[in-house]
Amino acid sequence: MNDPLGDMLTRIRNAQMRGKSTVTTPASKLRAWVLDVLLDEGYIRGYEKSSDRNGHPTIVISLKYYEGTPVIHEIKRVSTPGRRVYMASKDLPSVRQGLGVSIVSTPRGVMSDANARHANVGGEVLCTVF
Repeated sequence: MNDPLGDMLTRIRNAQMRGKSTVTTPASKLRAWVLDVLLDEGYIRGYEKSSDRNGHPTIVISLKYYEGTPVIHEIKRVSTPGRRVYMASKDLPSVRQGLGVSIVSTPRGVMSDANARHANVGGEVLCTVF
């Protein structure tokens, strides 16, 4: 697998299209950090670490719905393994006039675009969520 984060975002997108309450993805630190930001911003109910039948670590993500509609309307990968996108703190894009959030990997950790602007740090724009 070349893009583990893109795989997780696609699993979330596909599960929400089918109306699933949970989705399972292989575990990694980067995935957990991105899920922490999604949880803090209110896009998912939560997640917990577990393991599958073979003992491989996994993450079970509880998806969030409002009146039967997924809370995440759009989730896109910005920086890919073939094309990395880095931005300074003042250049970070606002998603849908501030209604959405960009998830940024900075030297101080993975955080939302608003927190990165507040901390005055830039970094790699991982994905956008609306």
